Amino acid sequence: MVPVIAPELATARLRLPLWSAADVEAIRGGAHLPGWHPQFPREDDRDAATLWHDGDPWSSRSVTVDGVTVGSIGFFGPPQPAADGAPEVEVGYGLVEDARGRGYATEALTAMVAAAEAEGARLRASVLPGNAASIRVLAKCGFTELRGSTEDGELVMVRPRAVRPAPAPA
Repeated sequence: MVPVIAPELATARLRLPLWSAADVEAIRGGAHLPGWHPQFPREDDRDAATLWHDGDPWSSRSVTVDGVTVGSIGFFGPPQPAADGAPEVEVGYGLVEDARGRGYATEALTAMVAAAEAEGARLRASVLPGNAASIRVLAKCGFTELRGSTEDGELVMVRPRAVRPAPAPA
């Protein structure tokens, strides 16, 4: 199947472009590009840069508000079969402190959920038990199933795949 996930997703307030090679080089090298919030990149963004693949729609993206990059969101690679055989992809996100509490994470994650589900993938996310804000974001975006925890103690939350009605008989 040819991926249909666009190189740039957009919402009412956000742009979510895939990272470019220049973005990743700056993030890895500790540089700061024009258009980046002073608090970007964060440590989590530097970690995400290690998973980046040029042009891969299942890779990292900037979260951009009014032309300013305030965080990142992305998949940790393409969907892989889960234990039940369903294609599943992990998503992660984070914002600079100044951008939190404004609904940006929920808005960005909603766009990523729609893109992944259009490809037939179920989503999962890992979150620290004390990160109440992120747990709320996941819950707002339909992550309802708790699948245990990682070896690092993070909770693994899953968004059940939407049930699609059977096609009408011809």
